[in-house]
Amino acid sequence: MKREEDKTRINSMIRAREIRVVDDGGEQLGLMTPQEGMRIADGKDLDLVEVAPNAVPPVCRIMDYGKFKYEQKRRARESRKNQHTVTVKEIKYRPKIDKHDFAYKTNHVRQFLSEGNKVKITIMFRGREMAHPEFGRNILVKVVEETADLCSGEYAPARSRLEGRNMSLVLQPIKVQK
Repeated sequence: MKREEDKTRINSMIRAREIRVVDDGGEQLGLMTPQEGMRIADGKDLDLVEVAPNAVPPVCRIMDYGKFKYEQKRRARESRKNQHTVTVKEIKYRPKIDKHDFAYKTNHVRQFLSEGNKVKITIMFRGREMAHPEFGRNILVKVVEETADLCSGEYAPARSRLEGRNMSLVLQPIKVQK
């Protein structure tokens, strides 16, 4: 599969009969054949590059193609550097969790939400704990209350169901403005 820069036509690869040529200074030179455009570009030791192939007639610009490709790669690298991928972090609780353990895990939930990640809260049940799903719901309610300032949306832990031996809820972080 070809990449985007491989599709850009330059110099003798331009197939149109008539093209609109733009000078390296941004000035329009008008409509002409690709051969005339290449002759002007060769006179300036530059390339004729098709920048808008879908236009009628196609638009070609006289420029240094190597420098153009380098600038495109640099801009793409900068945009990749600034983007943040949202991941789903999971924190597991038990219905009989101690206060300190609850606070410790909830601090991790707060940290993940403040970093902009989604957090999946899972309550794991074992043995006879399965008979009392309300204990798990109480824990979910406490977690939602503790992290309400960092979460976006309304959460109803009371409606969460027991799926096998687990009960879960996904918290969404608030969108952070930069």
